Amino acid sequence: MTQSKLQTDVLDYAGRIETEMRRIGYWQSEPLRPEQMKFTKAFALDTMSYAQWLQFIFLPRVREAAAEDSLPNSSSVGTMAVREFDGATEADTLVTLLAEFDALFD
Repeated sequence: MTQSKLQTDVLDYAGRIETEMRRIGYWQSEPLRPEQMKFTKAFALDTMSYAQWLQFIFLPRVREAAAEDSLPNSSSVGTMAVREFDGATEADTLVTLLAEFDALFD
């Protein structure tokens, strides 16, 4: 089975987003506490930071969806990143990557 261009692009962006998070120090080496996985709000903002959500929820789910060819029809991670990382100049490239990820679904 060959991957579609969208699947390939999504996996490429997942890798680029992870690399950038590691580069700017937004990657967490320790796992989440079990209670943090019991979130009820969008982007899990009731139990974790947006960077944690990207690492522990978004990236694994995106990679799984691409592998299973079950990608969503839209994405709003870039929009959320603009709000969550406002003023964090070290995150400018990360915000750009997330916005470009959203654009894959336009």
